[in-house]
Amino acid sequence: MLIREVMHLNPISITPETSLMDTYNLMNDNKIRHLPIIKNDLLVGIVSDRDVRLATSKFAKTSYEPGTMISEIMSHPVETTRPSEPIEVAIQTMRQFKIGCLPVLDDSKLVGIVTVANLLDAMLLMTGVHYPTGRLDVLLKDRAGEIAKLTKLIADRKINIHSILSYPDANGKLRVVFRVATMEIRPLAKAICNADFEVLWPIQASCVE
Repeated sequence: MLIREVMHLNPISITPETSLMDTYNLMNDNKIRHLPIIKNDLLVGIVSDRDVRLATSKFAKTSYEPGTMISEIMSHPVETTRPSEPIEVAIQTMRQFKIGCLPVLDDSKLVGIVTVANLLDAMLLMTGVHYPTGRLDVLLKDRAGEIAKLTKLIADRKINIHSILSYPDANGKLRVVFRVATMEIRPLAKAICNADFEVLWPIQASCVE
């Protein structure tokens, strides 16, 4: 999934000269948490509702007046992404820098914004959890052909696979999580177990002859 599929188009933006009070009101009126800051059609900063709260807090080291220009507290330079970027790259960037959003630039022009909530929704969609599905969690040997063998076993039972997620575990094996189009998950799990695969979920899917 790409950023263009999940981003908010044409986000509201402000200029560096916008006051702290006007920024607060704009966020409050539109129920948004981040505002890109544009000057001469270029992104020069970003401000969050947290920045605004901290700037006006009586506990802050520096207290700002309501008429203070937002350029005084904005974050810059700004981490950004592109419409064609895979969402996992954006997630990695946001986790690395501990930020809640990424402005989306196309040829240096602001075209969108993507937030943590957008990316969480995208990940949920990719797991297939919104569909009436069963979940399988299987530990495989990390070698070519193992996933193909397992998907063939599922296909031979006329069961559709909605999603597959995989990641290496600490023991050098591959953990694979399936969402499959059946709620009768235990008979399938037992068949997989009997085919010499290690089933982790359902946790009581014991192998039987």
